Amino acid sequence: MNRILIVEDEERIAAFVEKGLRAGGFTTTVVGDGEAAYEYALTGGFDLVVLDIGLPGRDGFTVLRELREARVTIPVIVLTARDSVRDTVAGLEGGADDWMTKPFRFEELLARVRLRLRTAARAPEVTVLRSGSLSLDLRTRRARSGERTVDLTAREFVLLELFLRHPGQVLSREQILSHVWGYDFDPGSNIVDVYVRALRKKLGSEQVETVRGMGYRLPA
Repeated sequence: MNRILIVEDEERIAAFVEKGLRAGGFTTTVVGDGEAAYEYALTGGFDLVVLDIGLPGRDGFTVLRELREARVTIPVIVLTARDSVRDTVAGLEGGADDWMTKPFRFEELLARVRLRLRTAARAPEVTVLRSGSLSLDLRTRRARSGERTVDLTAREFVLLELFLRHPGQVLSREQILSHVWGYDFDPGSNIVDVYVRALRKKLGSEQVETVRGMGYRLPA
């Protein structure tokens, strides 16, 4: 089942879009500001984002730009009241896959969501992730550090995959918790630190950096 992130600060519109997408068979999550939108999209836990532009904090243009700069390739459909050619061009050139203006017909939005998901599904599938001397084969679930083959537990595998999909990017403990363990996991737990230490022991201490007060990063 495809997972859709809805980024909309108007509760009435967000509820309308969420209800329709759920009726269409999608799993949905709704956030109402740019900061949360960026953090949720960064987790890799979604297949598509429906993004408003006029958001509190970071606006939609900033969220979109920062996601693309972070090499997050998730399809993004912008849904906004802004209908000028200038804004449309700025959004599409900034990395949006589609642009819809409000008011809108839900049937059209649903058709565009399905189209973008089909297009993304046809893209060549990456089966081996690499960064520096590290590699992770997603089919065999084997990791290599230099010339060594490394055995990983299921959680270690998911954690390393997350780092390899975002090399050079600082991932907070909250982002890692949400992706690897789910949002219902106790945020006060030190489980992230425990698993990072385990990865370092298996892969080499230099492979995962601590960024004080922020989180962890795989060197690019």
